[in-house]
Amino acid sequence: MAYKALYRTYRPQTFEEVAGQEHIVRTLKNALATGKIAHAYLFAGPRGTGKTTMAKLFAKALNCEHGIGCQCNECKNCVAITEGNHPDVLELDAASNNGVDEIRELIDKVKYGTILGKYKVYIIDEVHMLSTGAFNALLKTLEEPPEHVIFILATTEPHKILPTILSRCQRYDFNKVSEQDIKERLKAVLLNEGVEYNEEAIELVVQLADGGMRDALSILEKVLAFSGNTLNVKDILDIFALESKEEKIKLLNSIISHNMTDVLQRLTNYVTKGTDIKRLTEDLLLILKDIVIFNSSANKDYLEALNEEEATELSRNIPSDLAIQMIDILMNTIKDYKNVTSINPIFEITLIKLTSLISEPGIPKFIKQEPPVKFEKKPEPTYKPVVETPKPTQPEPAPIIKEEKVEEPVQIETDIKLVDNVIYLKDAEKEDNFEIEDSLMVNVMVVSKKEIKSELLDGWKNIKRLSTNPLIGKAATLLVDGRPLVASNNIVVLEYQMPKLVEKVNAKDIQVELQTVIEQVFHRKMFVYAVSRNKSVDLQSLYMNLLQIGRLPKAKDITLEFIGD
Repeated sequence: MAYKALYRTYRPQTFEEVAGQEHIVRTLKNALATGKIAHAYLFAGPRGTGKTTMAKLFAKALNCEHGIGCQCNECKNCVAITEGNHPDVLELDAASNNGVDEIRELIDKVKYGTILGKYKVYIIDEVHMLSTGAFNALLKTLEEPPEHVIFILATTEPHKILPTILSRCQRYDFNKVSEQDIKERLKAVLLNEGVEYNEEAIELVVQLADGGMRDALSILEKVLAFSGNTLNVKDILDIFALESKEEKIKLLNSIISHNMTDVLQRLTNYVTKGTDIKRLTEDLLLILKDIVIFNSSANKDYLEALNEEEATELSRNIPSDLAIQMIDILMNTIKDYKNVTSINPIFEITLIKLTSLISEPGIPKFIKQEPPVKFEKKPEPTYKPVVETPKPTQPEPAPIIKEEKVEEPVQIETDIKLVDNVIYLKDAEKEDNFEIEDSLMVNVMVVSKKEIKSELLDGWKNIKRLSTNPLIGKAATLLVDGRPLVASNNIVVLEYQMPKLVEKVNAKDIQVELQTVIEQVFHRKMFVYAVSRNKSVDLQSLYMNLLQIGRLPKAKDITLEFIGD
């Protein structure tokens, strides 16, 4: 019998075997159980996430002899679909058959009845590759196909599909498969194949797969072909021209100790071995990101590239502001890679820049320095203290959200002030958007509570269910795109990648709706404020600077209160 690739050998044969995509599996199962079967589906998502596999499983569930929704894998229909020779399940690769003639030929066959199964299922893979003429030829049939015909279109680039086609399909977006799901699937394959392995090697394969189950199995197959019956880290590093984590840490240590000779010698070794320089640059970015996060939170749960011991050791020598400067240089380097034919000289210049960051004459502002023994005067703060203003007379407390039920919110305009180390939310009519100064944000960060942030992170995806609410759906959609950065009893600060979303969240006319969504999901009355990713990095750097020079406010001296006029 001819050899079959691992991704074909272990292709799921039932919905239950699919790794990840629970939301799609559940929806399709319910549609089959209730008989609410659409005439056209669009499966969109990254490569290797199961789009074509899901289409074939759906076709199998439609035509199984044991009834709609079954996948017995024993009847002639199931077996024929598995083997790819069922006369009623036709798969077309639009990448190589994208012309009008091919689509017209397909349309001519649509009118004929089924041969073996109950439904004719047309699976068009990479449908975005069809020409405009082919799309137009398909349009009419796609809009009103015969009752026994179902179209399933699969694509990695749904934005290239004509809107008239999109509007006639029931769309399902496939996510990248989670690392845990890929890891469990790989372990099952390795156990079945009788291959010895270690956890670190599996984790490395998962990282290389980048959310693609098919890619993970292909990578595994390539490594096993090289190493035989063992999966280990060294073989993976050799095959894919990667450097070990230990080597990356040694490189960073040489950089921060401004040992230019060692840094350049390591670069020579990378070039000689044919190391994937672009991947090495990205891995250094991940390590530095972990250092910034660990310096700010000391929480190992958010580490991606390092373990707690490694993060602790590196954070002693690399403060957050230095790590952020190094990140900026590496990000610019990755951009430069796109504009050159050879990236090795660019990487060499980058290493020289990184090493020179801490080898300039004098004491750089970002290096921790212990004051001399005889120096008694405290250094001047790099952060201007908050000027306290007189406390308002007899403020009347009034919650912003008055009722728990989702009613049409009353539009109010508010402002934020700090008085005697108390943050107040007061009415204002001048500005359209909230804007909290850095001094106030530092106070918010000081009184933030990790357990509240963890609670929000765990339940944040539940906000999506309110996105269709006619009153607060817009606010819920905005919140879903953000990520809680810090949170206290009555304020949550969100981080967004796109500055435009930050502006929308901080608009005063949507604040009440945002608070209503938070209260509906988490049963907490919280003021909602947003910052951009760049602003988040600046604030964390400021926080760490104040902490290092002993100028950080005390949590017991800060109170967050909301008052109205």
